[in-house]
Amino acid sequence: MYNRLIISRLSESIGTPFVHILFGARQTGKSTLLKRLVPNASIYLDLSDPSVKMEYFTRPELFINQCKAIPRTDTPSFVVVDEVQTVPSIFDSVQNLYDSDKERWRFVLSGSSARKVRSSTVNLLPGRSIMHNLYPLTSIERPFPEAEACKYSVTIPFTREMTLMPGFEETFPSTGLLERLSYGELPGIACAPEESRNSLLKTYSLVYIEEEIRREAHVKNLTAFSRFLQLAATESGNMLNYAKIAKDAAVSIPTIKSYFQLLEDMFICFRITAFSKSARKNLLSTERMCFFDLGVRHSSAGLKACPDTVLANPGPIFEQWVGIELWKRLKYMGEGQLHYLRSNSGAEIDYIIECRNKYVPIEVKWTEYPDRKDARHLEWFMRENRKKVEKAYVICRCKMPMEISENIIAVPYHLL
Repeated sequence: MYNRLIISRLSESIGTPFVHILFGARQTGKSTLLKRLVPNASIYLDLSDPSVKMEYFTRPELFINQCKAIPRTDTPSFVVVDEVQTVPSIFDSVQNLYDSDKERWRFVLSGSSARKVRSSTVNLLPGRSIMHNLYPLTSIERPFPEAEACKYSVTIPFTREMTLMPGFEETFPSTGLLERLSYGELPGIACAPEESRNSLLKTYSLVYIEEEIRREAHVKNLTAFSRFLQLAATESGNMLNYAKIAKDAAVSIPTIKSYFQLLEDMFICFRITAFSKSARKNLLSTERMCFFDLGVRHSSAGLKACPDTVLANPGPIFEQWVGIELWKRLKYMGEGQLHYLRSNSGAEIDYIIECRNKYVPIEVKWTEYPDRKDARHLEWFMRENRKKVEKAYVICRCKMPMEISENIIAVPYHLL
């Protein structure tokens, strides 16, 4: 198994006497990771199996009885439950068992949706649990071949280091930018033959997103939801326009908002909030919504996941890839927020990282030769926020880092 950014921290954490919950979208590698980290679990339940799910759904007491039957030992017995959200009563059972004896069992739960947990009386075991999240691959876990030729890096406010775990291969096979923009960063897709990736992504969109969400949320009008999904994927990375999407999907604005919330709860989408901490009054406040993976985005939009799709309009797709990468890295850091800025007068910053009371503005350009005009909005933002901005960056396709203006550095995508 390949190394993941979360492995070292998760391996250390699950040894502590708490309930551990690992959330993430389907196919991000949760099951593979848990089977490797907890190979000798006393109980391992896969609730994605309909027959297993139904057994525990109809007999809530079964889980408690099985856990109590595990012989007592000097060390805690691991109990792993995959896709736990499909049987929400298990959260209550875990709480009951944990409160009765914190040292006898070590519960590790994983799920691909937080919707049922949030919308029901089930809680996420406050005071008893530690949350973990797994995302598609980052450029640390799946490096660029170009990065090997660069003898130095540029410090952006998050780590590029990954602690390697014994018994795991170092990283996923390196690959180029066009492949990532075409097929995304899901581990299973990254390791599949290139000729199979488009079909696998179609299946992901049709079977997982549509069918799972219909089953999970009891969406009755699947035709309307399918129209919405295609529109949402097409608009990925753009500012949200609920009214337009509602009109095009032929459903109400409240329904569109509920559909977006479903995608967020299933970890398929995330929001990028508008930057608001400015003295200027003409800043737009509309959020942007972005799919968590470009391959899934292409397929959900009804586009073929392939290089031709990317090269037809590479700039916006490249900008989304950078945003997704920043979002994943900040999430793994456990601190910092991702914003964007746009004003009525036309000033625009693609991304602003807010972390530790500092701002890091970032522009994304599909160019190999950035110049000062690419940094004009960064210069304006730095003047407006002198005390909180030390450096700004242009992420682009230049071969090596270069200064294009005072304290503004052009950074190759492969060093992000």
